[in-house]
Amino acid sequence: MPICNITVKVKNNAFLYIDCDDKGILHELAEYFTFFVPNYKFTPQFRNKMWDGKIRLLNMRDQSIYAGLFGYVKAFCIERNIKLDTWDDPSTIKYNHPGFVYDDDMSWFETLPIPHILRDYQVEAIQHGIRTRSGLLVSPTASGKSLIIYLLMRYFLAREEDKVLIIVPTTSLVKQMYGDFCKYADNDDSFFVTDNCHEIMAGLDKGHKTKRVYISTWQSIYKMQKGYFQQFGMVIGDEAHGFKAKSLTSILTKCTEARYRFGLTGTLDGTQTHKLVLEGLFGPHKNITTSKALIDRGDLANISIDIILLKHNDEACKLVKDMKYQDEVDWIVTNDARNKFIKNLALDQKGNTLVLFQYVEKHGEPLFRLIDEAAKGLWGIGKRKVFFVSGKVPADIREEIRAITETEKDAILVCSYGTFSTGVNIVNLHNIIFASPSKSQIRVLQSIGRGLRKTKQDTILYDIADDLHWKSNKNYTLNHSGERVKIYAKEKFKFKIHEVKLL
Repeated sequence: MPICNITVKVKNNAFLYIDCDDKGILHELAEYFTFFVPNYKFTPQFRNKMWDGKIRLLNMRDQSIYAGLFGYVKAFCIERNIKLDTWDDPSTIKYNHPGFVYDDDMSWFETLPIPHILRDYQVEAIQHGIRTRSGLLVSPTASGKSLIIYLLMRYFLAREEDKVLIIVPTTSLVKQMYGDFCKYADNDDSFFVTDNCHEIMAGLDKGHKTKRVYISTWQSIYKMQKGYFQQFGMVIGDEAHGFKAKSLTSILTKCTEARYRFGLTGTLDGTQTHKLVLEGLFGPHKNITTSKALIDRGDLANISIDIILLKHNDEACKLVKDMKYQDEVDWIVTNDARNKFIKNLALDQKGNTLVLFQYVEKHGEPLFRLIDEAAKGLWGIGKRKVFFVSGKVPADIREEIRAITETEKDAILVCSYGTFSTGVNIVNLHNIIFASPSKSQIRVLQSIGRGLRKTKQDTILYDIADDLHWKSNKNYTLNHSGERVKIYAKEKFKFKIHEVKLL
């Protein structure tokens, strides 16, 4: 016999309501959905004792939980022999029923005149989306996620009357998504992007009377009141790995009328907390394909990784050994010998080269000047073009630079991680240099994705690591380079480590 009952009701498309006749079990369920946030000990809120470092996905005040976590509630009940009751009939209400599978015609998208032959995994992703109306679709960079978004959007527009909200992290991606849609609809007389899609970013209107598709940065709309979001029957989050931030989750939880909810990403950060928050907002995750699978079948470029381990001298190692993490990073990115090595490495490459940095003023701008001056040569008439991109560069200029690169054969792009590591399509890219230290799985994999688009030659990634260890004391960024090696091994990328003595 079941020890008790747990009742789940659909509150709206964002939340479920959970009740239980045994309050002890309800508290146990709350603990089941309580986790420490990664690196919580380093946050100001924890250090100032304003927060215990935990995230609680079940709100005990109103007994609500993200709708996408229904499967985990069900697993909790099965493990503990608890009877699970659901009170809502999905055939009689307008909201999604957790776990319900819809029976729809899957052949509709085959009739759309798109200029691409759909790959098998793209078809699978679209069919999954139609069947479930929600979900977190995990598929690597360059696997055609914008086409998946476009076809799911077209399906919704043909069958529903509400509007569609597509959220992206940067203004560059607003323009890129809009441009992709134009390409997909180029031969389609039944759908004109200019008539249907509205771009929202800094300085542009938050709405349009006739257009049904809004493509927006999250920064442009997260402060809007809940009533604004009631017009959307579909919400899609591109590069969804960024949706754990409070401002982003607030958008998704205010979209209570959005019956269709999809998140698309190429990477998750590997933590349970991150995965559960995203699944709660969008629905259960589905792995569509992997970079390794696409490389093996020839859809993506081969990539080789050369880890350049810079061996610093004893004087530098002694200087750094007692530094805090941020002080060490500041010392590294402002080190003249290191930046000259990166300059020479970039200039030695054949083909288009992307140099990625983290800090604009203290690293990116000086590094750009160093490379640009060397590329111009003594008389300032060098043949190589060098471009600089950071958040300070307007979105339309960034898009121009990206477009120019596709026609260049030997350009160098010095770009911040924030602008060019996530989502931006650079078709004609041959070399990537990680100029700034990082251990973020998302940042590393997203950055690698810039070089996986198919070209006539393979892609080389140069991962710059810094060995500043003194005796048994390993420096922070050396440990972080070890974390990147683990990521490469997990993703089955080929890599070699080369020790270079930095003079």
